[in-house]
Amino acid sequence: MTSPTEIISSEVPKGKSDRADRRNRMRLFQSELVDRMQAARDQTVVRDNQLGIMIGQTRWLLDLQEVGEIVPVTAITTVPLTLDWYLGLLNIRGNLISVIDFSRFQGLPATEIEPTSRVVTFTSSLGINCGILASRVLGLRNVAEMQAQSGSESPRPWEGQSYRDQESHGWSTLSLASIVQDQRFLHIGL
Repeated sequence: MTSPTEIISSEVPKGKSDRADRRNRMRLFQSELVDRMQAARDQTVVRDNQLGIMIGQTRWLLDLQEVGEIVPVTAITTVPLTLDWYLGLLNIRGNLISVIDFSRFQGLPATEIEPTSRVVTFTSSLGINCGILASRVLGLRNVAEMQAQSGSESPRPWEGQSYRDQESHGWSTLSLASIVQDQRFLHIGL
């Protein structure tokens, strides 16, 4: 007599099984990441835990209260007659999200889209369906373990305190709430 497992495995072609397996592992990873981010938000000292990302060669720290989701970069639909830092629209489970190349927004070289690239979306409480293209997501960072850098005042309202970590990497805080207040950021048309 044939077991149900043997029947199922004989009916699913190997290629489809591998794809489904990879999809399940990705869902599990994303679920675990969301759980860790939620646990960090629920801690009494929320400001110590920040999400570390790289945009180009710059390391940024994002307040977890301002971050929505982290998703892989899929097909971004370009929008005509927009500025070069506005990459276009990304469909995330039926919601259209504007994708911004924050490096270009600052006048720096474009962020390359690679397999490690992700879109970090803004939380819905900021009132804008938007995401920033990140070269890599570096995970949660404990700011309490970093050394604050004095004299690092930035004229840009979205850039906050600068830090140096134990490996001597420089980090800057990036306020998504301040970005959405910037009039230049809100006007994407040519």
